[in-house]
Amino acid sequence: MTDNLHDKSPGEVADSLASSFSASYAGVVAFIAVASEGSFARAADRLGIGRSAVSRSVQKLEAQLDARLFLRTTRSTSLTREGELFYENCHPGVQRIIQALEDMRELRAGPPRGTLRISATTGFGRHIVAPLLAGFRARYPSIAIDLVLDDRPTDFTTDRVDVAFRDGRLEDSQIVAKQLIPMQMLICASPKYIRNHGLPRSIEDLARHTCINFRNATGRVAEWEFKVGGRKQTLAPSSRLTLNDADLVLQGVLDGAGIAQMGAYQACEHLREGRLVACLAQYAPDDRGHYLCYLSRQHMPGRIRVFIDYMTEAVRALDLQYMEGLSPTRHVPGAAADDMLAAGPPRVIRPTLHDRMD
Repeated sequence: MTDNLHDKSPGEVADSLASSFSASYAGVVAFIAVASEGSFARAADRLGIGRSAVSRSVQKLEAQLDARLFLRTTRSTSLTREGELFYENCHPGVQRIIQALEDMRELRAGPPRGTLRISATTGFGRHIVAPLLAGFRARYPSIAIDLVLDDRPTDFTTDRVDVAFRDGRLEDSQIVAKQLIPMQMLICASPKYIRNHGLPRSIEDLARHTCINFRNATGRVAEWEFKVGGRKQTLAPSSRLTLNDADLVLQGVLDGAGIAQMGAYQACEHLREGRLVACLAQYAPDDRGHYLCYLSRQHMPGRIRVFIDYMTEAVRALDLQYMEGLSPTRHVPGAAADDMLAAGPPRVIRPTLHDRMD
């Protein structure tokens, strides 16, 4: 009974496990109940089954153990020496099982608590998810947050991820993907770049501009996406500057090193303040989104449920969607660029909460 599995050979361990799994767990439960209550009748009442069922379960367990566990008379029931030893070994394990069941009930019924492991793409996680966590933690102080920024596809099982934020288009049918907001993709340039080079007037015109490319987590250079005549069109522009960090791409554009396609969530504040100008809006793809992903809606822990609800509301309340009135087709060289920049940033249409709902 007291042998340590670590001291046994692999064959002996396998035999011990096989013997353990072949034992009657119903018999163990019945045995613990009888030992605790001191009576087969009271044990039957506690378990909600007939006395004869309790007796049969204990007899089956005794046969499997080849040991007598109880001394039974017409007036009393007591443990044998073997029964006492078996009870001493079983009781802590049964108590841990009972405590685990109570903890699970408390998790479901009480305030949300526990650790929440979150995965997010680097850009969206840094700019959107991370700043919103302070408000979530203030509302749910018993939930610990483990945030991982990673642009690779999320492996929920291997990485033990509870919730993931993903951008673009999702094709994994094994996960539940809830769109938070559409993902606008914008071609952006700085006033400095526009003064020197103007803005592209068409997709074909991009070939004569200095473009900054983004290398994604797979190692491939991300293609620029457009929608022309209702159909998706991609372009891999030539570039003298390719970066694998979205924030560095943004900084390169702000510095006037070139133009780039980026998500509106990165550029919107710079666009509103006039530090960036967007163009070719009529060709922007409209079938991408920012998604909150998880494995299943069934038996969802409270900590995951409240996080999904909180982040859905919080992200949709942010003003991450840009705009109309971009002047998308104008080429603006020289003095004309100065006139356009002097007029200030384009008019921004700020969607209502209703507009941002799924």
